[in-house]
Amino acid sequence: MQELELSIQSKINTWLQGNYDAETKQKIQTLLDDKSFTELTDSFYKDLEFGTGGLRGIMGLGSNRINKYTIGAATQGLANYLIKKYPGEAIKVAIAHDSRNNSDYFAKITAEVLSANDIHVYFFKALRPTPELSFAVRELGCKSGVMLTASHNPKEYNGYKAYGADGGQFVAPDDKMVMDEVAKITNIDDVKFTAKPDNISYIGEEIDESYLSKIVSLSVSPDAIKRQHDLKIVFSPIHGTGITLVPPALERFGFTNITLVEQQVKPDGNFPTVIYPNPEEKEALTLALQKAKEVDADLVLATDPDADRVGIAVKNHDGEFELLNGNQTGCLLVNYMLEAWEKEGKFTGKEYVIKTIVTSYLIDKIAASKNVTCYNTLTGFKFIGQIMTQLQGKETFIVGGEESYGYLVGEFVRDKDAVISCAFIAEMTAFYKDKGSSLYDALIDMYVKYGFYKEKLVSITKKGKTGAEEIVAMMERFRNNPPQSLGGSKVVTLKDYTLRKETDLNSGIIKQIDLPKSDVLQFVTEDGCIISARPSGTEPKIKFYCSVNTPLANKEAFKETDALLDEKINQIMTDLGV
Repeated sequence: MQELELSIQSKINTWLQGNYDAETKQKIQTLLDDKSFTELTDSFYKDLEFGTGGLRGIMGLGSNRINKYTIGAATQGLANYLIKKYPGEAIKVAIAHDSRNNSDYFAKITAEVLSANDIHVYFFKALRPTPELSFAVRELGCKSGVMLTASHNPKEYNGYKAYGADGGQFVAPDDKMVMDEVAKITNIDDVKFTAKPDNISYIGEEIDESYLSKIVSLSVSPDAIKRQHDLKIVFSPIHGTGITLVPPALERFGFTNITLVEQQVKPDGNFPTVIYPNPEEKEALTLALQKAKEVDADLVLATDPDADRVGIAVKNHDGEFELLNGNQTGCLLVNYMLEAWEKEGKFTGKEYVIKTIVTSYLIDKIAASKNVTCYNTLTGFKFIGQIMTQLQGKETFIVGGEESYGYLVGEFVRDKDAVISCAFIAEMTAFYKDKGSSLYDALIDMYVKYGFYKEKLVSITKKGKTGAEEIVAMMERFRNNPPQSLGGSKVVTLKDYTLRKETDLNSGIIKQIDLPKSDVLQFVTEDGCIISARPSGTEPKIKFYCSVNTPLANKEAFKETDALLDEKINQIMTDLGV
């Protein structure tokens, strides 16, 4: 790049001349002197967008980066929204952060700006998981909460998740109201950076105690745990916040044989032992699996940096550790919880579970068999939280989750919760072991009973402006010319969540989809396969979720049927041209 566009140069001049610190200005000037125009363009060509989930981006200087000033502007916008939303009220906000580089610093900036706006801040004095922040908002009667995290993104990233008074991330119309207020902060002088220390209270162990006590109260198989207390569990927090609460939660449940992956215990924003700190990736569990083989573990658990997602591994029939995907773990949890509630005679006819539209429809089938309502909602746990809040006091939430390794048991939290999930996955493993079975056996038994559902996610990365345009073009092509058949079966239904229309391709009959607008397409085939196409909201990717199913005659037919379903998925992806 030979020179900067005028609009970018103008934005740079604003930072050089404005009320920004000397170090930031010096770094910008050095980049100008070095003619680092590509880096400057990437840093300033737009303002980092405060979206429906908050902020997420690469850390660095500039308007398109996560730094003191973009965090400050977001917080001032949030403060302005809260003051307008709750006029004359005493407003409280909880703040927490994960182990990422600068998360503690950005949390401090957030606390200072809120306090400067006469908002009382409850500030976790040390790193804590995202779900505990959600819990604290509810427990302390806050109007909002902020979590400084970029979830499982690479180490260069950080982010800012904003929560409403129910402990869930903002949903319509409030998400748009917050976004509008943030967008109005066009001058850094509008941000109140000077803290009012009297408005900041520090919290920690007392919230941990309340949270852990309430988790334990949800346990459904305490007797099985007593008998299987020495279940061999290997746990890795992958350098994140899981270390603060997952081991204590497992211990409170009654487990006494927990082995930590020592190389990954220390919180570290550089995530030195993994490529990506994402428990969805097999590579991230390499050390945990090594440790599991050493100690002959029954269960492997690994959480992401902010401990809202968990990946697990169990032994298969060949004695090898096998990673379960998010759909498998979610289905097992739902099946276990509903069977336990049924056995205890706890059903009143008002219970429900929730999943997202791209999560296994085996969950719908399990729920239907127990006469439990299964609500389907858009991708994003905030929509699960929204339904929970709407139904609070009217119906009883048991369990829910999404295929991206996020689950929740009980009503104390309004976000996916790896702390609760780890405790219940361990309890579930102990329950089946107590019956002479294993989690792997339980998975296959579930398939024999309800049908073998197999899912696969294919993500295609398309970076930059041209990549974004390619993704739009792909969605338009699928929308206007849906495939006629996939995997050898006719496509009979097209669900367009942008238009909120479900079209029967045989009869032409159109039904309304009763969910908010979202850029998702679903193709349903005659033999019950469901294929979803969805651009990612946080990464430059388009995602294809493929779900196929067939009856499983018996346990012995598992491997052969598994291979057939794999072939079917591969054929569908070929038919889609991805």
